Amino acid sequence: MIIAKQKELAEILQMLEGKQRIFLTGCSQCATTCKFGGEEEVARMAAALKDAGKEITGTVILDPSCISLKVKKDLRRAPGLQEAEAILVLACGDGCQTVAGNTRLPVYPANDTLFIGEVERVGRFKEVCRACGSCELGWTGGICPVTRCAKGLLNGPCGGSRDGKCEVDPELDCAWILIYEALKERGELDKLRQVRLPRDHRKARRLAIN
Repeated sequence: MIIAKQKELAEILQMLEGKQRIFLTGCSQCATTCKFGGEEEVARMAAALKDAGKEITGTVILDPSCISLKVKKDLRRAPGLQEAEAILVLACGDGCQTVAGNTRLPVYPANDTLFIGEVERVGRFKEVCRACGSCELGWTGGICPVTRCAKGLLNGPCGGSRDGKCEVDPELDCAWILIYEALKERGELDKLRQVRLPRDHRKARRLAIN
């Protein structure tokens, strides 16, 4: 699940300066589930913009915001879009760029995209993946060292953990203690003897996958 949070209204209004007629888009998937761009959030944003003196020409919840052909089709049929001067997107960064790629209108993000996360309960999330392009979960007991270790270490813990806690944030469990316990339970501690090469950061920079 992609996790995001809404920008402060002051920042949104600054982006929209000089634009009076605004069209809003949300997303039926991550943004709806995680409460940063579903029907309720779009309605609240529309009300806030009206209070700030903006005119809302229309709204649509895209299903979803990240499939280009579907977005293009939904925007073409969206009432009020033609009267707008700008589009405000309540979705993740990917959704915002997809909307931007399918319209000639200026497109602005209402949210800051944070991470790919696990939904623990409504409104509470845990970062579990950074889409690094080289998944390590197969040898770390299903626990990501890139995300869960504050230093992103691939070959065991640093020397700073104390009582199973991270030295960077003592409220967090040390990822490598969790990895050790998971592998021990499975009888796979031998995997810790495999030295991992440094991450190839180029893998996380692909612009397209064919």
